[in-house]
This record gives sequence, C-alpha cells and structure tokens, in this order.
Amino acid sequence: QVQLVESGGGLVQAGGSLRLSCAASGDLKSMITMGWYRQAPGNKHELVATVSSDGKIVYADSVKGRFTISGDNGKDTVHLQMTSLKPEDTAVYYCLRNQRELGMSHSYWGQGTQVTVSS
Repeated sequence: QVQLVESGGGLVQAGGSLRLSCAASGDLKSMITMGWYRQAPGNKHELVATVSSDGKIVYADSVKGRFTISGDNGKDTVHLQMTSLKPEDTAVYYCLRNQRELGMSHSYWGQGTQVTVSS
C-alpha cells in the first residue's frame, strides 16, 4: 500500500545540477531510513545517500561534497540535490523507504527516474 514517486530526473551536461524528489504515500508507518540508490547498465545497485529517522545521513564516497540529501520537516518526502554532475553519475535513481510494520522491517522502492549526464 506504500507508494513512492520519484521526480526530477533528466538530461544535463557535465558540471550541471539536478534535483530529485521522492514522495511517499499510502500506509506509512515509522520510518527507519529513506533515500536513494542507483544502477547503471553493467554496474551493481549502489547506495547514493540515505537519511535515517534520527537524522543520520550516509553518502557514497563518490558523491560526497557534490550531492545533498534532505527531507521536508513533518513530511515523508526526501530530496537529492546533485551538483557538479559527472557522466559517471548517469544511472536510474531509485527511491527507497524502509519502515517498521508490526515490529518488522519492510522496504519499498519507487519505479526509478533516469539521470543522464552528457560529456
């Protein structure tokens, strides 16, 4: 019953910026973590950035200093501000929400949004 909708993907030139958003709706429970993963053809699914319910943020080393994750206060929405984009950032970006339901952890994924960075 949980739905995640991503937006903000597109085509940009190297050095440009892009802002992704993910809005969660439906049967929302206590959030554990929420954030972004990405996958490019031939590459494994990798963590980009996540934020936990206590505010802890984790970034992949490859995006530190360039990407910023944030959440809307009081809302189940997260954003990913991406700057100084590189061609290697090209991938499908997926939003993840992990929440606790009846004492168990459940994960939900969005459909993904394409980010393409041209050289």
